[in-house]
Amino acid sequence: MKTFLFDCGSRDAGTSLGLLFLRVGTGLLMFFGHGLGKLQGFAEKSKGFPVPDFFPLKYMSSPFSLGATIAAEVGCAALIVLGIATRPAAFILAFTMTVAAFNIHADGPWFMAAGAGAKEPALLFLIPCIALLLSGAGAFSGDAMILKERRRSW
Repeated sequence: MKTFLFDCGSRDAGTSLGLLFLRVGTGLLMFFGHGLGKLQGFAEKSKGFPVPDFFPLKYMSSPFSLGATIAAEVGCAALIVLGIATRPAAFILAFTMTVAAFNIHADGPWFMAAGAGAKEPALLFLIPCIALLLSGAGAFSGDAMILKERRRSW
C-alpha cells in the first residue's frame, strides 16, 4: 500500500526536474488562485455553492460541497507541491476539476474568451493532474524520500 501511495515514478534527473516545476506551478496556482479564496470566503460562499448533479454527490449540502472542494483545492494542492502522496492527491484534484468542467460548468462555453463560467480553467488544471497521476512526483519529492527510507531499512 505504501508503494502505491508514495511511488515517485521516474528517478531520472531531467524528468524529475520537469515534474518538480509541473507540481509546484500547478499546485501553487491552484492553492492561491482558487482554494485560498474559497477557504477565506467560506461563510459567504457556503450558502449558494453549487452541488454536483449526479449520484451520490447530488445528496451533499452546499456547505459540504464547498468543504470538499476546498479540501481538494487547498489540501491536495499542498500535497502536490510537497510531492507527498502525489498520485492520490492528483486523482482527487483531477476528479474535482472533472466535476467542475463537465457538471458545474456544463452549460458554460469551452473557452474563457466566449464568456464567464467557461470549462477552460478546470481543464487546464485537469491536464497536469492527469500527467502527475500517470508519472508520479519524480525524484525531487517527498514521495521519493519516503520510499528511499523504506529501501534503506531492507
